[in-house]
Amino acid sequence: GKVVLLLQGRFAGRKGVIVQNSDNGVKERKYGHSLVAGIDKYPLKIRKSMSKKRQAFRSRVRPFLKVVNHTHIMPTRYTMELPSDMKKEVSITEQSKMDASKKLVRTLFQDRYKAGKNKWFFQKLRF
Repeated sequence: GKVVLLLQGRFAGRKGVIVQNSDNGVKERKYGHSLVAGIDKYPLKIRKSMSKKRQAFRSRVRPFLKVVNHTHIMPTRYTMELPSDMKKEVSITEQSKMDASKKLVRTLFQDRYKAGKNKWFFQKLRF
């Protein structure tokens, strides 16, 4: 799980994690590409004075899954530990599988955020 920054497209400037990698390409995509799970909507700041309901609402994460050309991502020095079975579970071949994969990624990201791990990953990139 190398942490990358997306440089082009709808999610430009967003942080993501490489879930699956293909250096040589496949029949459909004849170029090096990666399946990236990233953050579409970052969690907002919370304060002690906010209610528990509001804190839970503001600490939600909206993920995205996307196949990205290697020329459109920039690797960082950070890594994120992913579960070993994550590669097999995440799939974007059909819409139903993609929805299930997004839910899996969302729970993973939110658990990481609430545990306080990978703090840099969950902060919005300012540029």
